[in-house]
Amino acid sequence: MMKVELFDFDLPEELIAQTPLEDREASRLMVLDKNSGQIRHSHFRSVLDYLQEGDCLVLNDTRVLPARLFGTKDDTGAKVEVLLLKQTEGDNWETLVKPAKRIKVGSVISFGDGLLKAVCTAESEHGGRYLTFQYDGIFYEVLEQLGEMPLPPYIKEQLDDRERYQTVFAKERGSAAAPTAGLHFTEQLLQDIRDKGVHVAFITLHVGLGTFRPMSVENIDEHEMHAEFYQMTEGTARLLNKVKQDGGKIISVGTTSTRTLETIARDNEGQFVESSGWTDIFIFPGYTYKAIDGLITNFHLPKSTLIMLVSALAGRENVLQAYEEAVKERYRFFSFGDAMLII
Repeated sequence: MMKVELFDFDLPEELIAQTPLEDREASRLMVLDKNSGQIRHSHFRSVLDYLQEGDCLVLNDTRVLPARLFGTKDDTGAKVEVLLLKQTEGDNWETLVKPAKRIKVGSVISFGDGLLKAVCTAESEHGGRYLTFQYDGIFYEVLEQLGEMPLPPYIKEQLDDRERYQTVFAKERGSAAAPTAGLHFTEQLLQDIRDKGVHVAFITLHVGLGTFRPMSVENIDEHEMHAEFYQMTEGTARLLNKVKQDGGKIISVGTTSTRTLETIARDNEGQFVESSGWTDIFIFPGYTYKAIDGLITNFHLPKSTLIMLVSALAGRENVLQAYEEAVKERYRFFSFGDAMLII
């Protein structure tokens, strides 16, 4: 039985990056050897030096919805904040509402002077509400007009340019949070990677807010992951199988890409196949990786499922030692922070 406490570390608050760097590639990069624990310090652009011809970089092309809405309750005028979590069907969404006690079944909320309305159809735990939206036109266009980016709770600064919380390759709408390891890439860097003979492939996993939820159990195996929707095309599956067959390495960008790849490989005897569905895979030390050979990721919260996933790849002691070094060298942490390459 493994304790959550084993994944704790001291993080000075001033190392939590509040704003993104102007130049995406300018982040620092810590390179961690997953076998020896050896650490090198570099800059993100040099990620190119660690990728070989025939390898494949896998990125998550999900696009973050401006999923935070501010409205008023029709009958009382009370202010209400709504966060879209996932579309259940048509105009029906699972949401988080603050303050939840004001919204009961049948309550109507208006946003943007009635441009968008929502009716509460059901209640769930932890402030969850199921809402049905009413509007004219196209829902996502209305959302772009009225919604705000749902930045993580540890970011207190306003974001001047909302595209800075999207990857340059974001395409498939549906996330409540960005796959932040992908934020370091520019179009030019991706082109340089392709020019070196490295394959670039895309999967989709829509990130839910479960990502930010602190673990409320003491023992890791009692934790339940929230399910998230993923998708892999036939073309990507074919490419990844060929890379494996030819002896190339699969380098996953971010924990979301990793969870998608590992879910598909686990369910198909180590092979990749065209698929879509919901995954609640929970990766922690003791897990044997079936899909990836390396990982590009940001620096994660203490005691989070994400630092556990990283520890399953590089070993808990190696990872905690690397994090201690990152604190000492004043790396920037979390969503807008620096990156780590584990190979």
